[in-house]
Amino acid sequence: MRKIAYIIWLLLGSMGLSAQVHVHAFLPNIKTLKAERVSMVNELRNAKTIQRPFLVLNDGLIDGTDEENTLLISFDEMSHNVHMYSYRIEHLNYDGSVSGLTSSEYLNGFTTGDIRDYDHSLNTTRVYTHYAFVFPNEDIQLTKSGKYRITIYEDNDPDKRVGEVEFVVVEPLVQIVPNVRYDTPIEINGRYQQLEIDLNASSLGVRDPNEYKIVVEQNNRRDNLVLLTQPTYIQGDRLRYVNKRELIFEGGNEYRHFDSYSTYMAGTNINQIRFFNNDYHAPLMPDPCYNSNEQYIHEYDANGMFIVNAEHTNDVETEAEYMWVHWTLPVEQPWMDGILYVGGDLFENRMTSANRMDYDASNKCYTLSALVKQGGYDYQYWFVPKTADGSQLVDKKTTTQRTDGSFWQTSNQYGIYVYYRPFGARYDRLVGVSL
Repeated sequence: MRKIAYIIWLLLGSMGLSAQVHVHAFLPNIKTLKAERVSMVNELRNAKTIQRPFLVLNDGLIDGTDEENTLLISFDEMSHNVHMYSYRIEHLNYDGSVSGLTSSEYLNGFTTGDIRDYDHSLNTTRVYTHYAFVFPNEDIQLTKSGKYRITIYEDNDPDKRVGEVEFVVVEPLVQIVPNVRYDTPIEINGRYQQLEIDLNASSLGVRDPNEYKIVVEQNNRRDNLVLLTQPTYIQGDRLRYVNKRELIFEGGNEYRHFDSYSTYMAGTNINQIRFFNNDYHAPLMPDPCYNSNEQYIHEYDANGMFIVNAEHTNDVETEAEYMWVHWTLPVEQPWMDGILYVGGDLFENRMTSANRMDYDASNKCYTLSALVKQGGYDYQYWFVPKTADGSQLVDKKTTTQRTDGSFWQTSNQYGIYVYYRPFGARYDRLVGVSL
């Protein structure tokens, strides 16, 4: 099992994939909310490969019969009580607001569904119930491209939200050619990366460049998300976005990671596995802070992604343990000019009290403890600076320069999403994706 976990991690890292699905659990008893392609889940269990979980609209309908084009959405509720969960689907504009389409215009079937597939955890120290459903399915089928949101709620009450999943459906009508340069207006071969985008829209035409909106994400993050509304150049049906300051990204560093696949022995970056107070504990090795004199060292990572994995299990979704993972970042003095978080998909790429680190003055380190399902996880230390007067955070845009370092050589994944709304149209079509 250890070998399988290692192979999967190398495959994840070598492909540089990110989830490309945004999730958010609203309640503390809801854990490990995720969305994956059904085919990806099956292949991952066989230690093969992984595919990007966005859906493709080729023939005007996505009906859930193709595993390559179907999502498996799942989460754990931390008890063995059976809850009645349902979900609803909404079509969104490029900015996440609800679009003006009626449900009959973007789907066939119902707008809501019930989650009937659940299993109790088996022989685990902490009990939980695993819920899952496949989407689209025979009851709900999609007919339009764009951004979608699935909201999960309890007791048939839409106000009792449990979680939500945002994903995209693309109709591939444009060609996207991205390029990452390391000479930026800020510095050359330093801490930053300059992204350039060449968009060929010959199949749609370019009557007005304002008809195209481009959203750019780095490693599935939202704190440094970029929206492009105007190209630098227009050359016939080509839109070119070059030398744009908003497309200068901090290179950051490769993600750190840990592997908690075993309850008997310490995996990668875990100091030891301990059991006390009726819980498993996995304190990580103390992580060093990088400084400006550090040299870049290439390591394979998964750009913030994670996989659930546990040894000696027949069904990892119901037999994996939940462990208390403890992070430690030694720092001589607390930083008064900002706040420190542990970032990555395991914390939904958000910054909340759940992943905010506290300073331990007696041991001179920042610490965080979180209940995490067994598996392999990427993470970074994100510092959010305060304004000059120290009164508030600076737009919650993070930096890794103080903790992980930042290097132009870092391998990042840039997700580029091209939305198109011609004059008179009522919704944003997603006509191109590049990852």
